[in-house]
Amino acid sequence: MSHEAVASGTGQDLRPPDRPRPGTLAARQAYADARATRADELDRWLAGLLGPEPGVALVAVGSHGRRDLTPGGDLDLVLLHRGRSTGGGAIPADAADPAGTTAPVGAAGVDPTWEHHVAAVADRIWYPVWDSGLRLDHSVRTVHEARTVARGDLKAALGLMSARRIAGEQTLVDELRAAVLADWRADARQRLGELSAMTRQRWETQGELAFLLEPDLKEARGGLRDVHVMQAVAASWVAPAPDERVRAAYRLLLDARHALHDVTGRAADRLVLQEQEAVARALGLLDANMLLRTIAEAARTVTYAADHVWRHVDRFCAARSRGRGRTERRPLADGVVEHDGEAVLARGADPADPVLVLRIAAAAAQAGLPLAPATVDRLAECVAPMPVPWPAEARDALVALLGAGPSAIPVWEALDQAGMITRLLPDWERVRNRPQRNPVHRFTVDRHLVETAAGAAALTREVARPDLLLVGALLHDIGKGWPGDHSRGGAVVARDMGARMGFDERDVDVLEALVRHHLLLPDTATRRDLDDPVTIRGVADTVGGHEVLELLAALSIADGLATGPAAWGGWKAGLVAELVRRVTAALAGRAVPRAPEPSAEQLALARHGGGAVRVVGTRVTVVAPDRPGLLWRAAGVLALHRLAVRTARGVLPTLGGDGLTAMIEFTAVPEYGNPPDPAVLEADLRRVLADRLDVAARLERRAGAARVRPGVAVPPPRVTIVDDASNTATVIEVRAHDRPGLLWQIGQAIGACGLQVRAAQVDTLGANAVDVFYVVGADGAPIGDTAALDAVRQRILKALR
Repeated sequence: MSHEAVASGTGQDLRPPDRPRPGTLAARQAYADARATRADELDRWLAGLLGPEPGVALVAVGSHGRRDLTPGGDLDLVLLHRGRSTGGGAIPADAADPAGTTAPVGAAGVDPTWEHHVAAVADRIWYPVWDSGLRLDHSVRTVHEARTVARGDLKAALGLMSARRIAGEQTLVDELRAAVLADWRADARQRLGELSAMTRQRWETQGELAFLLEPDLKEARGGLRDVHVMQAVAASWVAPAPDERVRAAYRLLLDARHALHDVTGRAADRLVLQEQEAVARALGLLDANMLLRTIAEAARTVTYAADHVWRHVDRFCAARSRGRGRTERRPLADGVVEHDGEAVLARGADPADPVLVLRIAAAAAQAGLPLAPATVDRLAECVAPMPVPWPAEARDALVALLGAGPSAIPVWEALDQAGMITRLLPDWERVRNRPQRNPVHRFTVDRHLVETAAGAAALTREVARPDLLLVGALLHDIGKGWPGDHSRGGAVVARDMGARMGFDERDVDVLEALVRHHLLLPDTATRRDLDDPVTIRGVADTVGGHEVLELLAALSIADGLATGPAAWGGWKAGLVAELVRRVTAALAGRAVPRAPEPSAEQLALARHGGGAVRVVGTRVTVVAPDRPGLLWRAAGVLALHRLAVRTARGVLPTLGGDGLTAMIEFTAVPEYGNPPDPAVLEADLRRVLADRLDVAARLERRAGAARVRPGVAVPPPRVTIVDDASNTATVIEVRAHDRPGLLWQIGQAIGACGLQVRAAQVDTLGANAVDVFYVVGADGAPIGDTAALDAVRQRILKALR
């Protein structure tokens, strides 16, 4: 079966023009035309405000200087004047102030009459601009003053490099630009070092545009600001100017910012979720997902180019002032050498060799080197297509590339930017730049796959077939490019891709199993009772053998770590490891090991009659006499004290010689502020167990504050009765948007149906709660009546709504 089958007051109207109608190219051209028209109109109006005024020039910097001003952008203007001394002559442009400062109005040597005249000219311009409603940044300076400011203020220097004359004396503007550029180039090593530090700090604060669900189009890494910075670096002659691909990406991001300002009527640069559909329509795109995908592609283009620029800058700043000697070319592999800190084609490389691309990529990654952009471009132009199935050398090179770990990621990105990944793996196009609308995920689908493979490289010593682990990690979410269950669909695609890569039939079967079951271990460990023999037997039957089990165990770790901190942590790692331990025993025919015996601390808590609470960091242990509703009553106490439950593991009952003591392990974090006093928690737990504390009433008073803010689309809750998950209990899985008191509400509904919770697995992934309850009736047996099960399901849904 083919995988394709799976897809079954101024007198001027300075407002922006009406939003263009959809039609991607037409819409984007209309935005570009609107900016150009608005720049021309602003220039004419501002020139009229200045009038024929000798000795001055009105200069635009920033967005308007670049003719990129969007509807919500600031107008940044400088009134430049030559200045006059008390003797009547002009102050020379390069005059030095001995104190290193500019002279105040009326100071000795400066004609106060001229200063007052310039101030009057400035007022003649600034006040009408303010009256028009435009946001204005303004200054009045001589060329010398502007030059001095640029020397001491990096942001001012960046703005003045884009200075553009609107009206007045052109020679003043030419003098300013020449002086600022001369200083910039003379001090390039120091200024570029400062610019590098400032840029990296911005990246740390704003994140990476390509992978954010609500990105800042201007300040995030890969955004508009990075292109401005690259242009500034190019002005120093240290690195080349942005090429046409970067300029095209810049125009796309600028159009998106323009559309955002247009549809919101606000000067916002963060593309929040509730505005994305409107912005997509304004740009003529299908929907918000296509908008994010388009923005991700543009941002990655900018980021890739910026990384190359900063490598130039780093080498320049690190070089000695006396210059460097001749750079040696060090061989790395057949057809590839290291030159000046990059992997480049050797002189004798054969472009007719189809394996050359993967060989040079693997060599670069293994050496921890980036691919030289010129080499990437040449490979894209002339390397022969890969035969299908791939030769063994190509498959080995791919495994070597992925096995390099994190250093494989920039190499893969370079090949992707040149279109070579989709040439090697055509199915990759379906996941390329595909957003994941889940805050748990940090990356787009394709980047997540590469990050997972890079993470799996650290685990290759733990498995017998590291090649299958690495390729399985690369393909595990490939099904997200097709409709339906991504695990099932992805398994079909992975079979085709594995065969394309030249793996034999048995290895293709393993790859298919890895993709089909890549969620089996974490889902089972966190949502099923590991003490239930049905759970262990089901996993053992699914994996079929030790080889697939150990590969899935390593893949679970790499996948979780690549997803994000909300998807993987010590508690989940421990659960998965325990599940693997038990399934390994079952596959070997040994007795399945039980859970570890209670610790001394837990036993001590159990002897604390009436209920006890122990808080260690975010772990809250509750031990109390077993009774119906203990789990949700304890959760209600935590919610009262503004502790958000992230996980809960109920062991009911387990401790004590009489079998009547239960223990629940919570992971809970304060909603805000400091954690509550454990003694107060324990007192309230005892009150709840004695029916002397009305938790429901207190939580109801807080319900209004806990509602989701308007405008955020939240999927409806889902309650599923999981068949065949246990022989001794009925398994209920609840998925809902997380909120304070959620576990309390679910537990109340279960208790109201006369059911008891025998075990529970409660997890919060980002904003989503996935809670699983093993319940029994009053007789201690599973619920077999279909009508009764449906009544339970409806009762829980009603409580959640």
